[in-house]
Amino acid sequence: MKLGHTVLTALLAAALSAGAAAQAGKTSAVLAITLEPPGLDPTTGAGATIGEIVHYNVLEGLTKIHSDGRVTPLLAESWSLEPDGRSYTFKLRRGVPFHDGESFDASDVKFSFERAKAEGSTNKAKKAVFDNIARIDTPDPHTVILTLNQPDSTFLFRLGENTAVILDPKSAAGTATRPIGTGPYKFDGWAKGSAVTLSAWSGFRAPQSVKIKKVTFRFINHAAAQVAALLAGDVDAIPRFQASQSVGQFRSDPRFSVTAGGSNGKTIVSINHRRKPFDDVRVRRALSYAVDRKAIIDGAMDGFGTPIGSHMVPGDAGYVDLTGVYPHNPEKARALLKEAGVATPLKVTLTLPPPVYARRSGEVVAAQLAKVGIHAKIENVEWAQWLSGAFKGNFDLTIISHVEPLDLMIYANPQYYFGYDSAAFRALMERYNASINPQERLKLIGDAQRMLANDAANVFLFQLPQIVVSNKRLKGLWSTSPIFVNDMSAVSWQ
Repeated sequence: MKLGHTVLTALLAAALSAGAAAQAGKTSAVLAITLEPPGLDPTTGAGATIGEIVHYNVLEGLTKIHSDGRVTPLLAESWSLEPDGRSYTFKLRRGVPFHDGESFDASDVKFSFERAKAEGSTNKAKKAVFDNIARIDTPDPHTVILTLNQPDSTFLFRLGENTAVILDPKSAAGTATRPIGTGPYKFDGWAKGSAVTLSAWSGFRAPQSVKIKKVTFRFINHAAAQVAALLAGDVDAIPRFQASQSVGQFRSDPRFSVTAGGSNGKTIVSINHRRKPFDDVRVRRALSYAVDRKAIIDGAMDGFGTPIGSHMVPGDAGYVDLTGVYPHNPEKARALLKEAGVATPLKVTLTLPPPVYARRSGEVVAAQLAKVGIHAKIENVEWAQWLSGAFKGNFDLTIISHVEPLDLMIYANPQYYFGYDSAAFRALMERYNASINPQERLKLIGDAQRMLANDAANVFLFQLPQIVVSNKRLKGLWSTSPIFVNDMSAVSWQ
């Protein structure tokens, strides 16, 4: 028996409606992220992927950064700033418990920040943020006064980063394997090599706002596997999709939503200044002349990404476009190597962590370096190996995207993994940190970018794009990220 057109249309509409209703009724979501973190404590670990799982979900700080860069109160209800720009008074939320029942109060803030400041602290914001805190006063359980050595106009933003989450003294030591916080989700489990699961916490102060009751973060670091997982419905979204060459496929598939925004990721060829001949600025400049940013973006990123010429991205306040300082010029690169007395071929190692942007960019960069007499042997490593090797200073060249926003202060730390050691830069950043004049700060941050470019502190490649591919009915994921988080309390099925 043949069905009439009207009946077929009605059946199709009913099926689609039923499918939409089923999706709208879902209370779980599976997200894929590229890298598995070595631990889940963002106050002691360097990997940005830690924040993708726990920040704003399990662990919270005094302030919250939104996708548009706004900063609003979180565990703080409000704050005030003294006219000298050095003293902040925070009024804290009352009646906030940790997941284990301990009460949040001013003593937890004092403990967390003193822990970050302590000798031997591995908090990656220690020098940039916490060493600038001169005093922490807690006049009552719901008030914290932070007095800075120098004014810092980015301070409230910094307190919204994952390095500044508040932990309880009784559970802090176990955060890397079992994080306990005040956020809307509690940690359920970690199947090493596979996934971390979180579940909505009934004790959260606003439980009705949390629509997704169970969240699974799966670790999928191969681009082809990410594509397959989405197509099979094994994952609902990939907030930082690696397979840029497959974007067109998903854009033409009505089951999916695709957005392409920017991030704070500064993708660079990091140079080990402690190893010869990279201690010679002429050699570092040769590296910068040797690379062709457009060819890297086209060849490795399928056209996604914006060229950068220093350690800031378009959209940052005070950003200066310095991509013209080192135009692609192989002849100039070869001349500088000869002037520096470097015998070619110069044999070096190019260490590449797992992300697709690093592996694919590395192949293009190695080919470009070879044309000027630098033979870069590619060494592919896993993330844990990169953190224990390259990030500890054991490398020649490496490709990595620094995703922390406004992180120029890493160049003021000569102990940082690439070993840039410039007294002039440190003095410039001291002036920047001490200034409370907005116009002067913009000028100084411009000068800082120019100094890094002139010193060829690293080879600055491109702004890391954020490509989000998700089930079209999953709403609320960030399309642009000033920080690397997945705020699941804002996500829902529709």
